[in-house]
This record gives sequence, C-alpha cells and structure tokens, in this order.
Amino acid sequence: MKRRQAITLTATILGGSFFGSQILLSGCKGEPRQPTDGLLSHDDILLLDEIGETILPATASSQGAKAAQIGQFMNVMVTDCYDEKEQAIFQAGLKTVAERSKAKYSKGFMQLSPEQRLELLASFDAEAKQTAKGAPRHFFSLMKDLTQTGYFSSEPGVTQALRYNPIPKDYIGCVDYKGEKAWY
Repeated sequence: MKRRQAITLTATILGGSFFGSQILLSGCKGEPRQPTDGLLSHDDILLLDEIGETILPATASSQGAKAAQIGQFMNVMVTDCYDEKEQAIFQAGLKTVAERSKAKYSKGFMQLSPEQRLELLASFDAEAKQTAKGAPRHFFSLMKDLTQTGYFSSEPGVTQALRYNPIPKDYIGCVDYKGEKAWY
C-alpha cells in the first residue's frame, strides 16, 4: 500500500467513526422528563411523598423522604423499571391506601394525623409480612423498598442520614462499631 492510500484510508476511517458516533449518540438526546411524566398522576406523587415521609420522617439531624422528592422517584421507577404486573399492583395499592383511610378514619390519607398515618401504614406492613413466598409482592413492600432506595441514594439521604465522605482515605478493615451512621 502506498503512503497516499494509507493516509486516505486512515482519514476515512477516523472521519467515519467521528461523524458516525455523532449520529449514533444523537439518538440519546431526548426531551427532559417532566415531574408528571409517567404512570402516576400529580396527586399520586403527592400522596407518595406523604407515605414516604411517614416511613422515613425528618429528624433533627436529617431531612425526611419528602425532601428527597420520593414521590417523583417512585413515579420514575414504577414507570421505567417495573413490569406491567408490578405496575398494576403498585397502582392498586394507591387505591387501597385511599380506600382504607376513608373506611377506617373517614378521611383521605393526606388529612390524617401523623399517628393515624403511621397506624395505617403499620397495618399494611403487617399484611406485607404475611404474604406467602412465591406470591406476588404486596404493594406496601414495593413502596417501602422504593422509599428506602430513593432516600438513601438522594442528596439529603446520603449527606445527612449517612456519613458522607466524597474522598475516602485509607481502608481500615477492623474498626469497632459504636452505633454511628453507615458510610456512603
């Protein structure tokens, strides 16, 4: 192969890979997601914020799940990651929360006192623990798992509820545990 042919071939390959990658990556650019995009309505997201706040409330040292916008996180996860069966269980669970709240307290979940909310969610948690192995997951198990995952991967959860060290130093494998927060 002559030098001129090698240069032409190299330029063609490099140019094709550069422009080809731009065309390929242009498909990755999409419209930014809006807070109400997904399966759940705006009211459902507000309800999930309150459920999340009841599960992981704010304390003196850290913000609660509501500050982590847990309802929006759940909307994205249910819409994008759950299969149709789990989505149906989750959506039916939201209706169950509303129905049981009305039946037991004659009020919607949003109007309940913190004690009533905790009592209602504790009853769902007890039901979830009674679910047989191999049966579809209980809706409250899905909500609780998403609340914990979303909160402990959010900025308030990582920086306030956990011990956060953006640049860890040495690895010390044998340290006595004194009840302090977990590391992130």
